[in-house]
Amino acid sequence: MKHSLQLKLGQHLTLTPQLQQSIRLLQLSTLELNQELEQILQDNPLLEREDEDEASYAATEAPAHTAEAEAQSTETPQPEASESAPATALDDADWNDYSAAGSDDDEDSDYAQGSVSGATLREHLLNQLIVSPLTLRDRTLVAALIDDLDDAGFLTQPLADITASLQDELEELEPEEVETALKHLQNMDPTGVGARNLAECLTLQLRALPPDTPARDAAMQLTTHYLDLLAARDVGKLKKMLGIDDPTLRAARALILSMNPRPGAAFGANETHYVIPDVYVRKVKGMWIASLNADAMPKLRVNRVYADILARHRESGGSQLASQLQEARWLIKNVQQRFDTILRVSQAIVDRQKHFFEHGEVAMRPLVLREIADAVELHESTISRVTTQKYMMTPRGLYELKYFFGSHVATDNGGACSSTAIRALIKQLIAAESSKKPLSDGQLAEVLGQQGIVVARRTVAKYRESLQIPPANMRRAL
Repeated sequence: MKHSLQLKLGQHLTLTPQLQQSIRLLQLSTLELNQELEQILQDNPLLEREDEDEASYAATEAPAHTAEAEAQSTETPQPEASESAPATALDDADWNDYSAAGSDDDEDSDYAQGSVSGATLREHLLNQLIVSPLTLRDRTLVAALIDDLDDAGFLTQPLADITASLQDELEELEPEEVETALKHLQNMDPTGVGARNLAECLTLQLRALPPDTPARDAAMQLTTHYLDLLAARDVGKLKKMLGIDDPTLRAARALILSMNPRPGAAFGANETHYVIPDVYVRKVKGMWIASLNADAMPKLRVNRVYADILARHRESGGSQLASQLQEARWLIKNVQQRFDTILRVSQAIVDRQKHFFEHGEVAMRPLVLREIADAVELHESTISRVTTQKYMMTPRGLYELKYFFGSHVATDNGGACSSTAIRALIKQLIAAESSKKPLSDGQLAEVLGQQGIVVARRTVAKYRESLQIPPANMRRAL
């Protein structure tokens, strides 16, 4: 084969670092953007926030012990990190050490202080175990069971497996000892903790009620033997099996519904994340206008001191500072472009969904990414990035931008109705139905058809399930 050189012309798209950064910033949420900027501000001395001088002054004026306390609150490992550690035999010194660690050197501290808001379920139970009159061996067994509880307070492993795992730590361990330890655990607060399933959890709570509580015995029979029938609302079979009338069955069901199916869920210092709206929507002189949330926009600038030093010594080197100066300018420009794009897309959405802001979900029109992309002259992928984890505060509530997009269903007059509007109509129809004769999915489809919306029964079922509304037989009153 003869070798030869050939010249070929072609075009290809290359993503510059600036464009890559612009795309990355666009797909970040406001919280993620601030986290990203904090890291960049630490790495690039030529970039700073406009309010940095005031913040640094406040930090220097703050007492030293306050800063130390904040550092401890953010960096100290949480106690639950030890939950996965294998259970081992404990001695009295271990319990005393744990008690002393939780006392904070306060002579007036007592058990009640161990149940303060923010304590985990494990801490709450161990505080009770410390002051219990149990033997050291029983305490160790109960502590091992506590380690196997999930966040809801349920026991995650069978007792046989727990017994086998403790054979190496505790000599001559009998299954009866573990069962006794479980009873001690189930007598602790909150009532229902240590249950192995929902039926046992509800039964423990019902058993703790006074014996003269109305319908208590019937409710315990339901949770112990017929919880599945109760969930299926098989009224006739329940009354026959229990030998009770309608009022008693209704009272027992109401009593069961008043119990807590997740007794451990109230414990734990779970951090709450608040959504920061990127855009506000207001009606101004009869027009719906979108505006950026100034509090969500980081105010960045180039550090003038470093920039002046770089300008004076440009000839003597400083290539790294010059590169960081260029990166700072790129970032400021890309952040501004990010918010400008969010505003343009938000206003385009508002213009097309103005009937939603006037009348609610039933007036939502079908909308796809392509329509907004054509309106603002951007690619569909860009619109997808802009509408993900970006939020709009409206007079009707807080919504993610993606909420305003949805598929459509044909109507009799040749138009289209959005899936969001259909869900709202289904929700309204079910809210107005008779509890004695709830509407089936087929009947809902017929009613929607009478309103000109052609939709199949299975589509109604899909929309109903997305609203977390149970089927007709589950909505029927007892």
